[in-house]
Amino acid sequence: MENLFDTAAAAGIISRIEKLQPESKALWGKMNVAQMLSHLQAPVEVGLGDKRPKRTLVGLLFGGIAKKKLFNDQPFKKNLPTDASFLRKSEHDFNTEKTTLIALVNRFVSGGVSGLTQLPHPFFGKLTDDEWGTSLWKHFDHHLRQFGV
Repeated sequence: MENLFDTAAAAGIISRIEKLQPESKALWGKMNVAQMLSHLQAPVEVGLGDKRPKRTLVGLLFGGIAKKKLFNDQPFKKNLPTDASFLRKSEHDFNTEKTTLIALVNRFVSGGVSGLTQLPHPFFGKLTDDEWGTSLWKHFDHHLRQFGV
């Protein structure tokens, strides 16, 4: 399974991000491309410890079950529910969000596992270093496929 800590996998994600354009249209879902780029920043910021959302009751009850489904070879399904703190409904500037996201990916990769938070994921709970890298790669892949790249 791909992992965002792998420099080749991260370079592939960045290459796909670079292919996006302000007029790129979603194949499913409600976000536009700039909102999606902003949305992808949130879990990276959580992984880096920049944002620290509290565990939700739903996460405490169902996070472990969902975590088991997350780490398989299947891509994420379309239209999965999103934590409210990760939703993006306002307008965002495409170029700003793209630049910020690429910088976050580079920071994540260059920081390596020593740059990860030790706090539990707000939904899935405690993640290993490998689980952080894999879950972020799968999340990126899901949304980049959503926009056809």
